[in-house]
Amino acid sequence: MIKQAETDVLRIAYAESGPADGPAVVLLHGFPYDIHAYDDVVPILVAAGCRVVVPYLRGFGPTRFLAAATPRSGQQAALAHDLVDLMDRLAIDRAILAGYDWGGRAACIVAALWPERVRGLVSGAGYNIQHIPSAATPQPPELERQLWYQYYFHGERGRRGLERYRRDLCQLLWRLWSPSWQFDAATYQQTAVSFDNPDFVAVAIHSYRHRFGLVDGDPAYEATEQRLTHLPCITVPAIVLHGSDNGVIPVAGSEQHHRFFGPAFERRLLPGVGHNLPQEAPPAFAAAVLALG
Repeated sequence: MIKQAETDVLRIAYAESGPADGPAVVLLHGFPYDIHAYDDVVPILVAAGCRVVVPYLRGFGPTRFLAAATPRSGQQAALAHDLVDLMDRLAIDRAILAGYDWGGRAACIVAALWPERVRGLVSGAGYNIQHIPSAATPQPPELERQLWYQYYFHGERGRRGLERYRRDLCQLLWRLWSPSWQFDAATYQQTAVSFDNPDFVAVAIHSYRHRFGLVDGDPAYEATEQRLTHLPCITVPAIVLHGSDNGVIPVAGSEQHHRFFGPAFERRLLPGVGHNLPQEAPPAFAAAVLALG
């Protein structure tokens, strides 16, 4: 059953499983995915006695903005504040945070800036905090090629393309980013309905423009964005998972990320796994969470 928690900005839809007094785990999906990425992870964690919360991020599924005037920001600081706000509303003082892509970014930021709220971190593909001041620095051409969709979203043609072809485009990203994952049409459609959220396009476009410094962020999060320009260290116990077949973030991308973490850090490579770690390798993802518990 989907529940709702109201923050100052959002009505966040989330699924909750397990005992209310169990150790809390918050699982965070990325773009373009939703909470179904964790369908096979949750039962493993619940069987181990965890209280598991899986929210829909802003712009996805039934999560809604409360006011029309609120900027439809997809910036990294907004995602992190949404996470902290949800934990506050659910009276979760401390939790293991686990996520990938957008969700991994939110988890990394909260672990870095509010470590007292985090018992441990599982992050897909490494240290996901964006350094926006250096976003204009060119990368090797092969890496730039993999970011074509981000550059597409920088222009009006890309915004209109996501609006008109959102399901086709997002399905293409699934295939490109997880080339070894043989998902079927039913699996994709189960998640694709989340892209019908009325703010999906606006939030996504803002995210991919803000990270390159092309648009302003929501002033409400400016102080946090300024803190993130220093690339703060994550000192909580952390496990990084990286799929060997990740089609958007090559394995080499996280090889040096240990420098952003404290001594309680481990990096695990998952052979034959792409970008959507929990849905492609649920036992390995759950094992990483439980290793921190």
